[in-house]
Amino acid sequence: MALLVLMMVLAGCGNQQDTADKQAAQNKMDQTEADTKVMKDEFGDVEIPVNPKRVAGIYVEDYLLALGVTPVVQWYHPSWGKQDYLDLDVPTFDITGSMEGLLEASPDLIIVDGAVDAAKYELYSKIAPTYRLPESILQKPTEILKTIGDVLGIPEEAERALNEYNEKIADAKAKLKQAVGEETVAVLRLNIGDKTLALFGIENRFTGNIYKEMGLIPHPFVRNMTDYQAILSQEKIPELDADHIIVFPSNGGWDSEENQEAMQVFDSPLWKSVPAVKNGHVYKGNRTHWQSGAITANMMKVDDLLKWFVQ
Repeated sequence: MALLVLMMVLAGCGNQQDTADKQAAQNKMDQTEADTKVMKDEFGDVEIPVNPKRVAGIYVEDYLLALGVTPVVQWYHPSWGKQDYLDLDVPTFDITGSMEGLLEASPDLIIVDGAVDAAKYELYSKIAPTYRLPESILQKPTEILKTIGDVLGIPEEAERALNEYNEKIADAKAKLKQAVGEETVAVLRLNIGDKTLALFGIENRFTGNIYKEMGLIPHPFVRNMTDYQAILSQEKIPELDADHIIVFPSNGGWDSEENQEAMQVFDSPLWKSVPAVKNGHVYKGNRTHWQSGAITANMMKVDDLLKWFVQ
């Protein structure tokens, strides 16, 4: 009888253990399913982690930092360099080379912007779930910020960063309006390679926000442009009678030795005939944040504009 009771107890324990094991397995399965979500990106529905721990943001590292997230890599281009203004201390990933550098970083989520086409998107997707920002928001930094916040599951951080951004822009707009008034502004890039000057239009992703958000008045050349940028011909240089001109190099810094030859354009009589040059109203910008339209870069432009125009 004692032996029979013992066998029944052991059988009961075994059944309880089996039930516990099955429940644990089910919980794990449920948890795995709950750890992903489906979001719609530019190319369709994509399943991504709910709480990604290792995020790669190709071209969008600026937004990640604004949200308090440090990316696992930083992109760079052999000809363009990288976005030094972010001051990131992470491995670099050459976007013109193989995917090995990105693979070694072991991201569990990759976020990319409009520079990534469908073919490149497929390559990234083989490394980790990849979210490509919708084309419809690529001209809107605040929408990009909110979207990335939703993708990462931290909308509250996006709201915080957005409030900070909007307050800074509103404050700067009021001060610039008082200091600059109706005076016109133009932004140029010195193209180091072919030694030309590119005029940036009002729709340019990098600099258009100084007109649209900060209220500066674009020079008619800028206002009437439909292209993002256009080479300013030699004949047109004297006609660029903007009250203020902002210029930055396409590559490197103003003190870079390789840029000295291209900078000779500023010694030409045509350039010296420009009103803003005569009046000392030409401002040298830092390439890395002036050639970016992201949230952090835009706030750094605000600091530059206040320094140049408001004092």
